[in-house]
Amino acid sequence: MKSNYLVEALRLLLHVGKWCSIALAVALLAGTASAFFLFALDVVTRWRQTWPWLIALLPLAGFAVGWLYLRLGQSVEGGNNLLIDEIHDPRRVVPLRMAPLVLLGTVASHLFGASVGREGTAVQMGGALADQLTHLLRLAPVDRRILLMAGISAGFSSVFGTPVAGAIFGLEVLAIGRLRYDAILPCFVAAIAADQVGQAWGVHHTHYAVAAWAPLALWSAAAVLLAGIVFGLAGRVFAVATHALSGFMKRRVAYAPLRPAIGGVVVALAVLALGSQRYIGLGIEVIIEAFQQPLAPWDWLAKSVFTVVSLGSGFKGGEVTPLFYIGATLGNAMAPVLQMPYSMLAAVGFVAVFAGAANTPLASIIMAIELFGPQIGPFAALACVSSYLFSGHAGIYRAQRVAQHKHRGPAARDDGPQH
Repeated sequence: MKSNYLVEALRLLLHVGKWCSIALAVALLAGTASAFFLFALDVVTRWRQTWPWLIALLPLAGFAVGWLYLRLGQSVEGGNNLLIDEIHDPRRVVPLRMAPLVLLGTVASHLFGASVGREGTAVQMGGALADQLTHLLRLAPVDRRILLMAGISAGFSSVFGTPVAGAIFGLEVLAIGRLRYDAILPCFVAAIAADQVGQAWGVHHTHYAVAAWAPLALWSAAAVLLAGIVFGLAGRVFAVATHALSGFMKRRVAYAPLRPAIGGVVVALAVLALGSQRYIGLGIEVIIEAFQQPLAPWDWLAKSVFTVVSLGSGFKGGEVTPLFYIGATLGNAMAPVLQMPYSMLAAVGFVAVFAGAANTPLASIIMAIELFGPQIGPFAALACVSSYLFSGHAGIYRAQRVAQHKHRGPAARDDGPQH
């Protein structure tokens, strides 16, 4: 018996050593790539704000990125969905070209004024770079799944500065209602180390200050639960609209580079008509405003429309930071109606719309605590779970599967995992 225990302990030590080493290598690659990406993003955002006329070139930028993907990137055009598909059904190593192509495409989108995010780029770079270790280390398909999940966690963590949320995101995003515990050690090591790598390169993340809190009581809990329903519906509409526009463009516009060019015309004309860049780019300044003062009640809707047009027509980037914008400004708009502090409901909305749209409530709750402190925990939990339930089974990631229905009902019989 003692001999068996020692053998098992030795195997466990070897397992831990193997995956800690691999995860640290993934973290170094993903953290470095994210740091370079974030620095580049800061530079091009300043350029766009300094020279607002660049928005007139958005259609040309969209055409150029679309042409580049048509010629060189058809094998990686699936983006985040390609990574998720490869984890579910491993077939072939993700081409390394995914990393530079999505980096270039996202930087161009931000330089010329598309309304896109950054998480998609970081996750794709992290996953693609991590997957290059598959051949080098001669990993079996089951180990390659874990490697890709660690890459996703590292990319998410390093771009937002939320290591624990990043780790859980990599475990949670693959399937609704199921966590992949076989990858828990690599995901946590990769996410924590990638965040540290980014900090070592000098990355600084935005600080959002919550100025006032409501006491945790029956009325505040009810208000947050009600707000969560609205946040979930907003996330659902965003995901469905983005997929619908993407499908429409693919059916109606056969030549791929024309799709983002058309989207660029629409976005550029809208910006010129409004005379403001408020609804393009990351929108970090507006998110900060949502924590400080009442905003126009339509800001969240305008950002939704701009982002749906940008992503649905084919611009590269991500959905998550725009979802943070939508959630923070929607929470700001609902605060007086629900008699809640502006900054508090903005913080809750920040994570809750993302929870519903991505079907990742646990990662969103942890992200809230990492960004805003432990006091938000109960409120974020109620809002994120409510949002998750009311967003339905649609989400921003098409490759995400349904392992467990969100609730029981006529359409949610216990028939086992759904694929």
